[in-house]
Amino acid sequence: MTSPRADAVADDFLLLVSVLPGPLQAAVRALPPQQVLEVVMDLGRPPEARLVDRVERLREEPVLREDLEHVLAQVGPPGDDNRAGIERTLHRVSAIRNRKGKVVGLTLRVGRAIFGTIDMLKDLIGSGRNLLLLGRPGVGKTTKLREVARVLADDLRKRVMVVDTSNEIGGDGDVPHPGIGAARRMQVSRPDRQHDVMIEAVENHMPEAIIVDEIGTSAEASAARTIAERGVQLVATAHGNTLENLVLNPTLSDLVGGVHTVTLSDEEARRRNTQKTISERKAPPTFDIVVEMVSRDEVLVHADTADSVDRLLAGMDVGGERRKQDAVSGQVEVVETKAAPSPLPALRPGRTAGPPGTLGVRGAENVHARTPGMGGTTKVYAHAVSRDLLTKVLRELAVDVRLVSRLDAADMVVTLRSRANDPRLRRTAEKTGARVEVVKRNSSAELRRVLKTAFHVVEGVDEDQVREAVAEVEHAIERVLSEGVSVPLAPRPPRLRKLQHRLVSRYHLEAVSHGSEPVRHLTIYPLGAEVDAALAQEEAEGTA
Repeated sequence: MTSPRADAVADDFLLLVSVLPGPLQAAVRALPPQQVLEVVMDLGRPPEARLVDRVERLREEPVLREDLEHVLAQVGPPGDDNRAGIERTLHRVSAIRNRKGKVVGLTLRVGRAIFGTIDMLKDLIGSGRNLLLLGRPGVGKTTKLREVARVLADDLRKRVMVVDTSNEIGGDGDVPHPGIGAARRMQVSRPDRQHDVMIEAVENHMPEAIIVDEIGTSAEASAARTIAERGVQLVATAHGNTLENLVLNPTLSDLVGGVHTVTLSDEEARRRNTQKTISERKAPPTFDIVVEMVSRDEVLVHADTADSVDRLLAGMDVGGERRKQDAVSGQVEVVETKAAPSPLPALRPGRTAGPPGTLGVRGAENVHARTPGMGGTTKVYAHAVSRDLLTKVLRELAVDVRLVSRLDAADMVVTLRSRANDPRLRRTAEKTGARVEVVKRNSSAELRRVLKTAFHVVEGVDEDQVREAVAEVEHAIERVLSEGVSVPLAPRPPRLRKLQHRLVSRYHLEAVSHGSEPVRHLTIYPLGAEVDAALAQEEAEGTA
């Protein structure tokens, strides 16, 4: 004997089956109701039922236009979002149209109100803090959102308003589905009006909590911030699988505080040991908590969104709390992942590190890492710059390089300044030890300027002399960093001194020229009072 709840689910499922053409109804009824996810009907193809673990063909004959028209006659014409529903159910019928606007395919998706799906998150929901759910399509975001509405309204006795754009949370029709409990529901006439209805819900109905599905535009992100600023608890879903996806999405990054580029003064850059241009979080996040839905029974919780975003921008391990629910017993297992600091990687020319938005950590190890152009083929990856333009410039410089199509296979990455703090780029560079060269703009002149320095191309100077000057300055940099002493270099021609100056500047050290030609040479100083004295002497001499 089945339980009343199981019978209710089965009856609800049969309402979806009843809109199908007669021959298909018997085929779908023969399937286990709890396993069916959706029925797919495409014109000219055999109809299929998609189950949790397999796909079942319902008949061999292809779908006819009459079959599609039969379904549409039962559910009514799809709206502006190409969706229709069955009144007082959670089922959804989505249409595919041809270029003339005629329906040529239908997806009949089974909607279910499943109780207990937010046991993993119940403590977060009850905290009153704003919560954002992320995850791929089909992982159960909307199902959890529906249960959140019921728990807030029935268990926690809050005034809850559901902003239901496609009737997926509260079901089709004027009377909402019992799955949302005592929560009230505001329907949205058109998808592009969702942000207006969000604000209207706050202004007209005095809710204590608002539920929103699929925040996907900048207007909706702005409305979400307005709601949060008015002290109303906001629980929503958004497009994106992970927190990183959201940070990199210029439209939705405002939900987690947004990202902007900051240019530091020379003194501040030295103090932080960073590049002058870094990326930082620009505002407090709209959502206090972000939950990444790994699967229906597993989530990764970022309980402090601001801290997680800051760590992500710094290229550090974000950490989080991993929660798993046993499908049989319902027990929740919680495993906290401590967000440990990033390991100190080997120092390489062209990479710096420090607070949010930087690309590495200062240190004295491995200063003698293989230098591009100084032996062997250098593998170069074009990141956000023109590959054709980069190929042309490298060919003109006549250096031994090979362009690669994978970031993790590169020895050197050439990227725009505006994209230098891409979290994926930073993590890969830290992992592989790739050198990152940053250009201000995507132009031949800028690429040539940066790459000449990167590959130590010094016109009119013998290559052996260049190698000797580079090896000398690398050894000196290592001594300055590890021993904290100043190191004088051998006299060099002006062009080689200029090259040595550039190499030293990458490690946030100071190099000062002393003496007169032909014995003029550089001395490398650790940061401190000695540098100030040396710079004063250099200014008096009038030449750097």
